[in-house]
Amino acid sequence: MKKTLLQPVSLFKYLTLLIGVFVVLFPPYIVIINAFKSTDEFNTSNSMALPKNFFNFDNFRIVFERGDLVSGFGNVLLIIVVSLTLNILLGTMVAYVLGRFDFKLKPFVFGAYLMATVIPSITTQVATFGIIKSLGLYNTIGAPIVLYIGADVIQIILYLQFIRNIPYDLDEAAMVEGASLFKIYRSVIFPLLTPATATLIILKTISIYNDMYIPYLYMPKQSLGVVTTVLMRFQGVNSADWNLICAAILLILLPTIVLYLFLQRYIFEGVASGAVK
Repeated sequence: MKKTLLQPVSLFKYLTLLIGVFVVLFPPYIVIINAFKSTDEFNTSNSMALPKNFFNFDNFRIVFERGDLVSGFGNVLLIIVVSLTLNILLGTMVAYVLGRFDFKLKPFVFGAYLMATVIPSITTQVATFGIIKSLGLYNTIGAPIVLYIGADVIQIILYLQFIRNIPYDLDEAAMVEGASLFKIYRSVIFPLLTPATATLIILKTISIYNDMYIPYLYMPKQSLGVVTTVLMRFQGVNSADWNLICAAILLILLPTIVLYLFLQRYIFEGVASGAVK
């Protein structure tokens, strides 16, 4: 009787798992098979049908030539490196001050950072656009860098979780040796925040790399295109070269897939460790 009662539950469980697998794998399947189809084959065949030749790499060549994908990779790499460097420096410094020192405005400063995470970014876009224009950063590579540094405070929250678990005795021992506050930050605190830094690098890299909204809005110039805005070059007002778009998506996805496969252990360890702390 117990076995009979469990069978419908097990059937429902595996059915929902199969549906979940289908939902996750169906979009990549469509992208992969259509990336190898020529324009004529794509227009005359079913979009879910397999291509006649999986060794047709003409779409990828056209994407690199027409889309200037090399320049897109270079631009996004520059944005990622500069943004991450400043995020790490500012995040560790702010977390060091909030986690180690007591001052009257500390609750207000910390509350302001938390408030920034609650306010939907879409509600502040008009004001943000005006600020970027007034700073002279519109249509420059500095616009997304400034926004990626200031619009997201995940690094501060992440670093705070780690810094609160570092014994204050280390600071006192360094002070006895004559170390200044900056020396303590540079030689004691910053090295011990390496696990949080590794987690931040992975999460922010994937987030910046996949973002289309900010580069498309603040860097419309062709020479400033990144890998995500390259996709816009293969669509017109009334039509789009979907086989080329699929090839571009596949090329753009490969670096993030490789990064995630090799570094997923650090993502899970860093997030779990931060949650426990």
